[in-house]
Amino acid sequence: MNYTFQYGVVWKNFGELLDGAILTFQLGTVAFAGGALIGLLCAALIAYGPFILRLPVHIYVVAITNTPALIQIYFLYYGLPEFGIRWSSETCLLIGLILNAGAYLTMIMRAGFLSVRRTELEAGQVLGLSVVQQVRYIIVPHIAKSIYPAMANFFIVILVMGTSVGALIGVDELTGQAINLSSVNYRWLEYFTVIALMYVVLTFIASIGLALFGRWAFRVKARIF
Repeated sequence: MNYTFQYGVVWKNFGELLDGAILTFQLGTVAFAGGALIGLLCAALIAYGPFILRLPVHIYVVAITNTPALIQIYFLYYGLPEFGIRWSSETCLLIGLILNAGAYLTMIMRAGFLSVRRTELEAGQVLGLSVVQQVRYIIVPHIAKSIYPAMANFFIVILVMGTSVGALIGVDELTGQAINLSSVNYRWLEYFTVIALMYVVLTFIASIGLALFGRWAFRVKARIF
């Protein structure tokens, strides 16, 4: 092997890689939060809503979970301009990730909703709680322990695999920055070795944060590894 690794050029541009890592974390966090809100609403409709509302939710979940996220993001970025709708690459990536996360989190949360005993809901009705109050004070605390580990793992999936798709439409997240910088000096191995380690650090930090939050908020003894 005659290849000589030269990491000096990577360290000179490490600040730009760090900016990409920060953007990756921001995009992943916002996408997960938006997807969680959609998942909570859709799961509640599937579990307790009328058929006329459950049907479009089922169509949405089936359509999203049976097509690649890349195709969905490509449609937003390249397809919508044909209809006069133009969004930035970051906006298209974020909306695509939110819709994708919402569909998968709907299935995760649905299992949690169905685990709630009917007697608990009847008790809430007797106490005069509205549907929103039942979701807030009875359902969410009940299902949090059972679905939190799966949701935490899905956040890691979005953070690592989801945001990196943005590099294909020009988003300067971590992978996008590495592609841009390595195309100048062709030090592909050096850049991608470094960002691989940066992804490990990102997921490690996220795992610790999610585990500590789960123990504090829901008393979930989530494993860091």
